[in-house]
Amino acid sequence: VCIHRVRSCSSIRIIKSKYVCVFDKSALKFSHQQRLFRTSAVSCGQIVQFKLSDIGEGITEVTVKEWYIKEGDSVSQFDSICEVQSDKASVTITSRYDGVIRKLHYSIDDIALVGKPLVDIEIDASKGVASEEDVVETPPMSHEEHTHQEIKGHKTLATPAVRRLAMENNIKLSEVVGTGKDNRILKEDILNYLAKQTGAILPPSPKAEIVPPLPKSETVPAAPKDKAHKIPVPVSRPIVFSGKDKTEPVTGFQKAMVKTMSAALKIPHFGYCDEIDLTQLVQLREELKPLAEIRGVKLSFMPFFIKAASLGLLQYPILNASLDEKCQNVTYKASHNIGVAMDTEQGLIVPNVKNVQVCSVFDIAAELNRLQSLGSAGQLGTSDLTGGTFTLSNIGTIGGTYAKPVILPPEVAIGALGKIQVVPRFNGKGEVFKAQIMNVSWSADHRIIDGATMARFSNLWKSYVENPASMLLDLK
Repeated sequence: VCIHRVRSCSSIRIIKSKYVCVFDKSALKFSHQQRLFRTSAVSCGQIVQFKLSDIGEGITEVTVKEWYIKEGDSVSQFDSICEVQSDKASVTITSRYDGVIRKLHYSIDDIALVGKPLVDIEIDASKGVASEEDVVETPPMSHEEHTHQEIKGHKTLATPAVRRLAMENNIKLSEVVGTGKDNRILKEDILNYLAKQTGAILPPSPKAEIVPPLPKSETVPAAPKDKAHKIPVPVSRPIVFSGKDKTEPVTGFQKAMVKTMSAALKIPHFGYCDEIDLTQLVQLREELKPLAEIRGVKLSFMPFFIKAASLGLLQYPILNASLDEKCQNVTYKASHNIGVAMDTEQGLIVPNVKNVQVCSVFDIAAELNRLQSLGSAGQLGTSDLTGGTFTLSNIGTIGGTYAKPVILPPEVAIGALGKIQVVPRFNGKGEVFKAQIMNVSWSADHRIIDGATMARFSNLWKSYVENPASMLLDLK
């Protein structure tokens, strides 16, 4: 029996606490105010606030891009709830509980804050109740919540489309064996698992989960021999004239660019440019393209450029280093995580190919296909976008011959590749021949890299690219 503010009673002692419980004429005193009914004792459903946990990289807010559930839907543990996008990557948030969604705290494109509730979930107390820290009106956030919010690149790897397919068929991703890179679960894995459960016979499917789009340079019909009359085609976008200025907040990847480039321009840049003859590489690629396509990979020039850069970094490790903020220590990176700048609808992103020093040209091409597919779909994960040590930007796919690339901190060097042009050149005998020429522009951190080092690295990279067969001598 709970007595509220009892002034006098022969069987009860008056104490300072606001609440007094009486059992057999004896008083039980509480040291602090507390609800007398524990949540674990409630037999009906409990409303739990599922909060957005810290997703790392110093991210404090994200944009809600898509909801996979709505109010009234039933969810199970590890079911996808929503997809959010920070200024670094897209993240899929999965449920920690089995229950019914009672409230969505945000709409599409709203800004969600780390530590604040995403959804309210009604759970069945009889099937096991969460700790009291998760119940509505309780400020602290359970540390266990971190283990149930799955970030791309950690734990079970799968794209939102695959997660949705699994959710629609009531399949738990933890029960499916992934056949993709790093055990990533592909669409075919879900279908095969479903076939085993139902006994259905599925038609053969291609090995790759997503068929990578063709590079822009190859999706356009072959240009006429006379390129003088070629006119750029403007991007088709609806023209809206409102007559008023419009102000939009800087969010997503654009916000990350503001922060990164502001820090980058504090670095004293040193520039170096050169001309590369790709005639032999063009011929080699044409020979290898059919072989790569048979193995399900689109082979571009970029894998050769990346591998040549890695071979050069083995000789000049200072270009694969980082400098601390106080300019007191230089860290030489063991892994060659070479980033590739990509132009996407979300803006400029720079995913990187990990451990290029131990990858073949084919391995690099396959990984580039994956990154380009995910980048086009806006589904690149945190692990794909972080950890870079050196960057190449293929600005030539859009246009231009030379560029002035800006270093991406904490890296110390970057290269920009121009477009490939067919121009006349002279051979050793003084004869004119048709050459495939590309220009490269390098930028280096002049605080720790001198011009001679950058020039020697460029010359070595150039020798590998101009004579691709020479890379065989140094490949491991």
